[in-house]
Amino acid sequence: MDTHIVERIADFVYDGEMDSELVDVESEHSALSACIGAQATSVRTFTATASQGLALMHEILFVASGLRLPIVMAIANRALSAPINIWNDHQDSIAARDSGWIQLYVESSQEALDTTIMAYKVAENKKVLCPAMVCIDGFTLSHVYEPVDIPSQSQVDKFLPPYSPLHSLDPKKPVSMGPIGYPNSFQYFKQDQHKAMLAALPLIKSVNNEFKKSFGRSYGNGLIEKYKLEGAKYAIVAMGTVCGTARIVVDELRKKGKKVGLIKIKTFRPFPEQEIINATKNLKAIAVIDRDISLGQQGAVYTDINSTLNNITNTRIDNYITGLGGKDVTLTILKKAIEKTMKSKKSIIEWL
Repeated sequence: MDTHIVERIADFVYDGEMDSELVDVESEHSALSACIGAQATSVRTFTATASQGLALMHEILFVASGLRLPIVMAIANRALSAPINIWNDHQDSIAARDSGWIQLYVESSQEALDTTIMAYKVAENKKVLCPAMVCIDGFTLSHVYEPVDIPSQSQVDKFLPPYSPLHSLDPKKPVSMGPIGYPNSFQYFKQDQHKAMLAALPLIKSVNNEFKKSFGRSYGNGLIEKYKLEGAKYAIVAMGTVCGTARIVVDELRKKGKKVGLIKIKTFRPFPEQEIINATKNLKAIAVIDRDISLGQQGAVYTDINSTLNNITNTRIDNYITGLGGKDVTLTILKKAIEKTMKSKKSIIEWL
C-alpha cells in the first residue's frame, strides 16, 4: 500500500479522529481482499497502493469489480519494474484499465481530496456499483505538502449519504456472492458491468456539479477540463500533474499569439468519447502526452483518442511518450511537443 496515505489514516484512527477500523494485512493482495470482505457486509472501505503493489492486487481487481463492490482506492502512480524504479508514471494504473474500475486522474492535492469524496458518490450509485481508483501522481503529489481546504465532517455527510448497498452478507438474509458463471451466463455479467461503466459518465458530471454547489469547487465537467480552448487551433491533451505544466506552456504561447489550448482528461475509465469529440472538432491537431506505453503499440491515451476520433473529425492526432520512470516533463518538452504538432503535416508518434 502507499505508505504515507495509510500511515496517516492509521494516525487518524488511533488518535480517535476517524471512526473506522484499520485492518493490518501482509500484502496488497490481502488488502484488497479485506476490502471486498468488509464492503460485502455493508461497510464503506478505502485503501491505497502503488506500482508493484497494484500489480500484486491485479487478480483481486477483477473480483472486486465483478462483485459490483464500490470500493474506492487511491493509486500513487509509479513505474513498474524492471529496471527498479520508484518514480512517477502512469503505467501501473493504465495496466489495470480493463479491470472494471472507474479511473479518475488528478492534478493537485486539493483535487485528490475532492475527487475521493466524489468517487464514493459515483461508485455507490445504484446504476453504477463499480469500484473506483483515484490516480495521484507518485512523489509529485504523494510525497509533497500542499495547502488544501478540508471540508468538515458535517459538510461531507450532507453531500455523501451513508452507504446503503442493494445486497449484503447477512446471516439472517443469506445471499450468494461470486458464484460460478457458466459460459451461458458469464458474458451477460460483463455486459452489465460495461453498461454500468457507461452509466457512470453522466453521473460523474452530475456529481461534479453537485460538488461545486456544496463546496465551491469543480474540475471541468468531471470528465474533461478545457483550458483556453476557445479560438484554439491546437491543443495539448494530458492527464495528471503534467497538466499544471501544460497550462504555463499554453499561457506563454498565447502571449506570443499562438492559438493553443489544453484538454485535461480527468476521467479515463469510462472513456469520455463524446466530450473528446466535442472538444477537438474545431482543432487542426492535438499533441497527446502519454506517461505510459503499450509496448509494441502506442500510448494508451493516444490509442483511445485515435479510436474515438477515427473518421469523425479531421483533427490530426500526434502522440508523445514521455515522463516514464519519473523523467521530468518540463516546459521545454511540452513546448517542443506542441510546436512539432503545429508545424507537422502528418501524424507523429515520438518519444521525448
